[in-house]
Amino acid sequence: MTIDERLDRLTQRHEALTQSVELLLRESQEHTREIEEHTRQVTALRDASNALLQIAQIHENRISGLEDKT
Repeated sequence: MTIDERLDRLTQRHEALTQSVELLLRESQEHTREIEEHTRQVTALRDASNALLQIAQIHENRISGLEDKT
């Protein structure tokens, strides 16, 4: 195998590796975006749950107060 053939093979390998890394980078960026979206959804759900819990506690206190008056 000549030096030129070796250089061609190395160049081909380098290009293949570069393409693989670029694909992995794109996939990683997409996964990061998906994780960020899921995080936003979970945060919104948590906030809604906390709001519902506060409402339930207010109603529970109100009912307890009414029961204590009777």
